Amino acid sequence: MGKYFGTDGFRGEANVTLLPSHAYQIGRFLGWYYGARVGKRCRIVIGKDTRRSGYMLESALSSGIISSGGDVYMMWVTTTPSVSYITRTEGFDCGVMISASHNPFYDNGIKLLNSRGEKMDEETILQIEAYMDGETPSIPMASRENIGSQFDFEAGRNRYTGYLISQGIYNFRGIKVGLDCANGSAWRIAQNVFNALGAEVTIMGNQPNGTNINEGVGSPHIEGLQALVRENHLDVGFAYDGDADRCLCVDEKGNVVNGDLILYIYGRYMKERGHLLTNTVVTTVMSNFGLYKAFDEVGIDYAKTDVGDKYVYEYMSANGCRLGGEQSGHIIFSKYATTGDGILTSLKMMQAMIGSKKTLSELAAPVKIYPQKLENVRVKSKPEAQSDPAVQAAVQAVADELGDSGRILVRESGTEPLIRVMVEAETQEECDAYVKRVTDVIIARGHQAINN
Repeated sequence: MGKYFGTDGFRGEANVTLLPSHAYQIGRFLGWYYGARVGKRCRIVIGKDTRRSGYMLESALSSGIISSGGDVYMMWVTTTPSVSYITRTEGFDCGVMISASHNPFYDNGIKLLNSRGEKMDEETILQIEAYMDGETPSIPMASRENIGSQFDFEAGRNRYTGYLISQGIYNFRGIKVGLDCANGSAWRIAQNVFNALGAEVTIMGNQPNGTNINEGVGSPHIEGLQALVRENHLDVGFAYDGDADRCLCVDEKGNVVNGDLILYIYGRYMKERGHLLTNTVVTTVMSNFGLYKAFDEVGIDYAKTDVGDKYVYEYMSANGCRLGGEQSGHIIFSKYATTGDGILTSLKMMQAMIGSKKTLSELAAPVKIYPQKLENVRVKSKPEAQSDPAVQAAVQAVADELGDSGRILVRESGTEPLIRVMVEAETQEECDAYVKRVTDVIIARGHQAINN
């Protein structure tokens, strides 16, 4: 991760830590890097979610690209996976999505995608940051006929919608579906897709006003969809986040079906039909211990990556895996997409339900989710705390006592000065006690940073 860009783009509070000038500089670099630098006029597609600050940032980005000689294609309000899809299928040099995903409306972000619709590589990101900090030569302004242009490309969103509809291999007629669109990017696309496939749709989170994205709705606030499903006696519900690259589900009883359960349901569905290439589902280290136990029961192998869908996709791409994701609902179906896609995930869950002739609760039932306790300790030095022999001994003692009935994970935060201690065990009391045992050692050894 660099100075500005993290694992999911450049994110910050709009007009505070993420400025129009940042967007302009990024645009200047992209327009030159993919265009004038290699002697051509590049084509870059831009999308945004429903945040008010998106107008400001997309204008700045567009101006930067055009002034460097690139052409800009505006998809306007759309989802991150739609930008990824259009970038790779329509021959764009790169794609840009303006969104802060599940964050509140006052935050925003800039996500960069390469020509294959994948998250931009670290080397290019570092070059962008060096340019932003004035560490590289200035980029020449395009002039006269070399100045770029801007085009309305709403048609791209329509093509993506059509692609999603084509993935619905079953008719949804007679199935009562709840959708929570988070007052974000999915508010038009998701309903159009489910309507086209014949579902009886009840929708919420579809009244964006620029400041209500993720406000009490969407996957960050799944309780709203749970209530909608129960009160309207729906068969299933799907909740997206602000840019619709993640999805959480609610079964017909109103219970949450998170990313771990989605991976189990569709991994098993694929295996039973001979479609789970490499027989491996890719998870992160934060997936629940119960998921792995359930995979063992049905003979599915699994891999564990660092936290972040970027790392999940990298492993999938390098090893030929077809399914992977995170507990948070970032699910990647590599045959169909190069990024997490919330609406596609919901279509795959419908496919598993209809194809198996089972309810979502029945499909999820074999997975026993273990109680979990996660505690963060703010520390002076993450490496010193992690490598302390006394801390390591405490962690090993807990691991030995848990045996095969649970697990402990101690890791450094990627963005904050925190050590995260997580335990999964058969009871919540065990989780609490084991976490306290390790955090007490971290504190007793003097690693804790005391806030002033």
